[in-house]
Amino acid sequence: MAKRHIVFRPAAQPGGVAQQLAERFEAVRREFEVPDRFPPDVVAEAAAAAGAAALPGRDETAVPFVTIDPPSSMDLDQAMSIERRGDGYRVRYAIADVPAFVRAGGAVDAEARRRGQTVYCPDERVQLHPAELSEGAASLLPDQVRPAFVWDITLDADGEGTAVEVYRALVRSVRRYDYEQVQKEVDAGTAEECLVLLKEVGEKRVLLERRRGGASLPMPEQEVEEDEHGAFRISFRPVLAAEDWNAQISLLTGMGAADLMLRGKVGILRTMPPPEPRDLARFRRQAAAAGVSWPEGLAYGEFLRTLDRTNPRHLALIHEATSLFRGAGYTPFDGTAPEQPLHAAVANPYAHVTAPLRRLVDRFGLVVCEALCSGQEVPQWVREALPTLPDLMATSDRRTNAVERACTDAVEAAELRPYLGRTLDAVVVDENDKGVVVQLIELAVVARAAGRATTGETVAVRVDAADVSTGSLTLTLV
Repeated sequence: MAKRHIVFRPAAQPGGVAQQLAERFEAVRREFEVPDRFPPDVVAEAAAAAGAAALPGRDETAVPFVTIDPPSSMDLDQAMSIERRGDGYRVRYAIADVPAFVRAGGAVDAEARRRGQTVYCPDERVQLHPAELSEGAASLLPDQVRPAFVWDITLDADGEGTAVEVYRALVRSVRRYDYEQVQKEVDAGTAEECLVLLKEVGEKRVLLERRRGGASLPMPEQEVEEDEHGAFRISFRPVLAAEDWNAQISLLTGMGAADLMLRGKVGILRTMPPPEPRDLARFRRQAAAAGVSWPEGLAYGEFLRTLDRTNPRHLALIHEATSLFRGAGYTPFDGTAPEQPLHAAVANPYAHVTAPLRRLVDRFGLVVCEALCSGQEVPQWVREALPTLPDLMATSDRRTNAVERACTDAVEAAELRPYLGRTLDAVVVDENDKGVVVQLIELAVVARAAGRATTGETVAVRVDAADVSTGSLTLTLV
């Protein structure tokens, strides 16, 4: 039901449900026309660009940047360096210089506009750019000199930004971390200063977010594991505090980018309206169904922060909170700032500029901000592209969301196969003229069921069908 990032861990032996899931994932990609291999001309242009990029003259390779990413990631968009400055901080955030490798109007550019973003499926990811760039020449891999957009941000003692600029420079990442390593070293007191300051700044930025009325939604990974008997079990991996600290640096940069764009009266913002009252009411019912207290008068952003990320029920509720974050889109402007520049969840103007290897729009936002900071004209190819980006990204978002929903349906069907004909306890979290939506009490599954019941009611549902090959479930209230 909700958009989820799924990690698929099949058992070693081939065949069975694992093979059915793999076949279903492939069928989903075909059904929603997710691009497969890159055309030969795109690969050829990427390979040529990998060895012939125009490099910046500024050299920041002496700065000890580090990256923090999942262990298997090779498309590294960001590297950071944090140091004390007086009673405040200096944050330098290097972002992969994708424009250095992608020629406007070229084959790679055209293919990236067709794709829009990297699509993450449980068994594989379909990348925005060829691997020659995304996992090679443009990626901020350790011990490699790379061109980057360096965001240089000054913070005061409270973590509030006081100055921001962005420039192109050569950088070098000296170490690569994953989130668990960062968390372990910080908790053990063995972390290097950059990571200690990441925690310090991250926690201060969280407090500022709360004061603004912002609402963060840390989406946990949904892990699907197969046991030795071929049964599948869905669980949620709790989000680490280190992931929150890291996300705050990205948010800080996005807000700085939005400020530059608004002052320069050109750019593209990520905007979002406040949640609809009906969505807030539905989410409140889901919280009650999960047995989670939500005091009257407590804003939804504050409520989300009370959820226990080690509790599977709470993690499932975090997934369902995505209904509160609908309506997000992109607002381009050139010459006049938009009337509504805010992103309701951030509670501030905000722009996407930190993931250009994986998201199309970021490449253009980076070029806009660098031009504004250097006093140069924003390139015409960027200005011409700005009005087209909302539709390109919306099309890509719809395809990506549909793929993720279909894959989630398939893994939930795999989990419920052993329960065919059996009844399971559930709580009704929503109702409409097509039936009800139930949250299973013992399993991390939220699905539609046939029958009538009242929201918040505890019910028993029978599993009548669970078809992995189509990702369809049939549940009936009994």
